[in-house]
Amino acid sequence: MSTSAASTLRTPSLKLSLSSRNPLPSAFSVSFNGKRALPRYVIVACSGMSSKPTVLVAEKLGEAGLDLLKEFANVDCAYNLTPEELCTKISLCDALIVRSGTKVNRELFESSGGRLKVVGRAGVGIDNVDLAAATEFGCLVVNAPTANTVAAAEHGIALLAAMARNVAQADASTKAGKWQRNKYVGVSLVGKTLAVLGFGKVGSEVARRAKGLGMHVIAHDPYAAADRARAVGVELVSFEEAIATADFISLHMPLTPATSKMLNDETFAKMKKGVRIVNVARGGVIDEEALVRALDSGIVAQAALDVFTVEPPPKDSKLVQHENVTVTPHLGASTMEAQEGVAIEVAEAVVGALKGELAATAVNAPMVPAEVLTELKPFVVLGEKLGRLAVQLVTGGSGVKNVKVTYASSRAPDDLDTRLLRAMITKGLIEPISSVFVNLVNADYTAKQRGLRIAEERILLDGSPENPLEFIQVHIANVESKFASAISESGEIKVEGRVKDGVPHLTKVGSFEVDVSLEGSIILCRQVDQPGMIGKVGSVLGEENVNVSFMSVGRVAPRKHAVMAIGVDEQPSRETLKKIGEIPAVEEFVFLKL
Repeated sequence: MSTSAASTLRTPSLKLSLSSRNPLPSAFSVSFNGKRALPRYVIVACSGMSSKPTVLVAEKLGEAGLDLLKEFANVDCAYNLTPEELCTKISLCDALIVRSGTKVNRELFESSGGRLKVVGRAGVGIDNVDLAAATEFGCLVVNAPTANTVAAAEHGIALLAAMARNVAQADASTKAGKWQRNKYVGVSLVGKTLAVLGFGKVGSEVARRAKGLGMHVIAHDPYAAADRARAVGVELVSFEEAIATADFISLHMPLTPATSKMLNDETFAKMKKGVRIVNVARGGVIDEEALVRALDSGIVAQAALDVFTVEPPPKDSKLVQHENVTVTPHLGASTMEAQEGVAIEVAEAVVGALKGELAATAVNAPMVPAEVLTELKPFVVLGEKLGRLAVQLVTGGSGVKNVKVTYASSRAPDDLDTRLLRAMITKGLIEPISSVFVNLVNADYTAKQRGLRIAEERILLDGSPENPLEFIQVHIANVESKFASAISESGEIKVEGRVKDGVPHLTKVGSFEVDVSLEGSIILCRQVDQPGMIGKVGSVLGEENVNVSFMSVGRVAPRKHAVMAIGVDEQPSRETLKKIGEIPAVEEFVFLKL
């Protein structure tokens, strides 16, 4: 086995070529030039060389955006369409622009007859767009992720100040003919600690403004770079430290499986009594019933909310009606300037896509030929899951900045295109704690925006090049791990995986060799190597009706230390995991969601 130098990524040249895969006349597609037959990605198609494409705007869009569209396309503004009317109209359109109120589902793509090539979402979230159906029908989906940043940050600060000084309550009281100066004594912001949970675009803007108000600002975000935070005068800390020390907490994380109900009874119990909470992110990140209980008990003194789990919330909502809660109807992006900015951003993305340009704000994967996917599919799945595992092993506030991916293969560099693999590893690293959808189009852009540097290295193996890869390794440097055994001899978090019989397997964690299928979720335990350990852990899981799919033990030497990797079909309860940790020979453990 010989080791080659780290590979150098070359940006492929782009060309426009006729595509027979699209039923429209004179359709355009984007394809890559290269020495070997690289994947061909159909991005968009414009009907007819001599006629303008048609763009249907189904929800209100700012005039600046409409003017941009009209320079390039025929624009049909048709608002408040029923689903049936939209399906009827869509077969005549090349692009569709919506906000959050229009459902872009599979039925709509089927009704388009293959003509719809771009869907533009005027805003960030794309919960209302069926991405899988869009990709299947060769339709690119783009959004407008940056134009709302300042507006959302300003609204967060407005809620912060209004909450601290009881502005909404005092206003309602005064208009009711009362004069209750003593009742509505507020608290000062100067010298108070604000914890910003989610230090992305909006979170960092909130931090800058809070610093200007004289607040001490700390933040938690596993992807934020410490030097970027320091430049703003913000200290990155762990989640536990952030919620335990803050006087005010401002939420700016996306809603993902990892952040759903992140603030719950357990986390509220760890907070400083009298904490105040602002949420202009997503409603689902707070367990709303638990928040009501925390308000009633006095753990949370006040809350200011712009978003809710269900919008609009029920009229009899205890949370909305609570006297210590200030609410607004999802106004984070509702400024005239932000609306115009969103209109321009989404219009530029749609026009660019219709011209055949690759969009940095694309949120779904391009179409890939079946023969390429067939060969790489299990390794694509492996890469994403290794990324998800690796990032979940990171702890502390240092942030993920340096990642190295190692590919071991018998194929020459020119015969193995790793761009799709790299994109899926990036997807696994970023998506668990981000609202960004990562694919081949936007992977490098998204990583760069987050200060994430990904280096690729190839190990050239002797043998037959029949299989594209022997194994993939993901290394994360300069971070601490919540599972110490995941740290390799070089001081990095390291996970390795292989494909066996078409199924991705985890084969190494740190220096410990394991063998567990990457299906369901995984529990990693470091233990003293002694008889009966498999049975003890298995019994705890069995008693709680958690099904074990795989179990593997890797050890450094008999009767020394070992790492047990357990594949489980269900997520164990906190009580179950606690019981595993209480087994005397278990030194550390971690639960990882795939």
